[in-house]
Amino acid sequence: MEQKQIDWATFGTCLAIILVVCLPLAVYPGTGGQLILKSYQFIASEFGFLYMLAGVAVMVLLARLAIGRYGGIVLGTDGDKPEFSDYSWAAMLFCAGIGGGLMFWAPVEWAYYFDAPPFGVESRSAMAADWAATYGIFHWGPTAWCFYCLPTLAIAYPYYVKRVPFLRFSTSCHYLVGATEETVWGRFIDLLFMIALLGGAGSSIGFTTPLIAACISRLTGIDAGFALEVLAVFLCVGLFSISVWLGLRKGIKRLSDINLGLALALLLFIVIAGPTVFLLKTSVSSVGLMLQNFIRMNTWTDAFTDSGFVESWTIWYWAWWIAYGPFVGLFVTRISRGRTIRQVILGMIGYGSLGAMIFYMTLGNYGLSLELSETLSVTAILEERGQSSAVVAILGQLPWPGLVIAAFCLVTIIFTATTYDSASYILASSATRRIEAGDDPARWHRLFWAVALAVVPLTLMFIGRLADDPRAGLTVIQTATLVVSLPILVVGVLMSVSLLKQLRIDQG
Repeated sequence: MEQKQIDWATFGTCLAIILVVCLPLAVYPGTGGQLILKSYQFIASEFGFLYMLAGVAVMVLLARLAIGRYGGIVLGTDGDKPEFSDYSWAAMLFCAGIGGGLMFWAPVEWAYYFDAPPFGVESRSAMAADWAATYGIFHWGPTAWCFYCLPTLAIAYPYYVKRVPFLRFSTSCHYLVGATEETVWGRFIDLLFMIALLGGAGSSIGFTTPLIAACISRLTGIDAGFALEVLAVFLCVGLFSISVWLGLRKGIKRLSDINLGLALALLLFIVIAGPTVFLLKTSVSSVGLMLQNFIRMNTWTDAFTDSGFVESWTIWYWAWWIAYGPFVGLFVTRISRGRTIRQVILGMIGYGSLGAMIFYMTLGNYGLSLELSETLSVTAILEERGQSSAVVAILGQLPWPGLVIAAFCLVTIIFTATTYDSASYILASSATRRIEAGDDPARWHRLFWAVALAVVPLTLMFIGRLADDPRAGLTVIQTATLVVSLPILVVGVLMSVSLLKQLRIDQG
């Protein structure tokens, strides 16, 4: 019975695209890598301003929904109560939304801004340090979670209120495309989403597996080569395969609850064992600087200096959130029945932004303190050996480094596993014909996508490994994210129109 519910057309097309894209890249990695990089340069330079406009537009739209008369609408039928506690809901949306990418970027992202700061600031100056501590929490802050929140509402409203029985991305455009399981446009939107998710989730996994491999190498002495990275991928696949098999409540929920508590305990240890006063002072300063310049940072296109900062960072981050947003939206829809539109908006932006900021203000500012005090030249390690080695070196400066690195590695593995886990759940939902509220896709179907998700990051990491530059793999992964996000940016406009029109018709 479960097999008859599979949407074989969507399933087969998506699988074919994975093979068509990954096989040539694996066979001709040099040519493929150059093509990917040229695609990034073209999209960032020609369409980058659209991403900046999208960030502003989505914040304005969500502010209107949160404070307006639609904010009190319950995502469900009369009498529906929230299915999960606030803690579990926040833990699951946070783990799905940030994955292991936060563990990869938080400790060292400041180093890129310190060496090449925005707004024409002098490199490695005091002002450069200020912006270095600030731009990370901006990129992972409210704008990012707005990109996640819009598809959540656009999917959740027709799914729970209009009782559309399709937990798919095309449900977000229900008013425009109608019967999403049959129309050509609905199928096309779902296919775009699945490709974007494979690219977005693949990017997150591509970041974290070299980091996991570097931690294992430091703890065991094994060479941190491509073989160890492959082993790290399969370690994560094994963990989330078990979680997928157990289901949403016994698997994803428990992993998210445990991991959030473990991560917060690790951060508290760093605050206590590290330069506590410096971490607190820098955190307060960076939050204040971001609030003072929030509009400027959201609208700065670097039109006059042409430094490449916006294209390399803000546009790429917005592309990542856009590519990843439909997946997070589908997952948060599944766990948000019984909550109001206002609760979802404030909860996602509030919990998500605060959680990411805590990681950056702790891990990032600790790494910055090592650089400024000349205890450890993080920027030199980053340049010579790559980002994963720099993260491990930073953790190695803390008391009981072996225990700290092991705990950090465990948190990263679980974060990565919950990303795989949630993504495979949503991919299976998207390739299933009908899923009523509260139902789950077939287990074998979820397990299949859990394994298939590993193909994209392994291919991208393989291309990056062939280059001499330790940052080459990172650039390839970033490029793939930008390329797959562009069509989702267009669909985002359609879902916004669809949601607003549906609300106006239903609410009068």
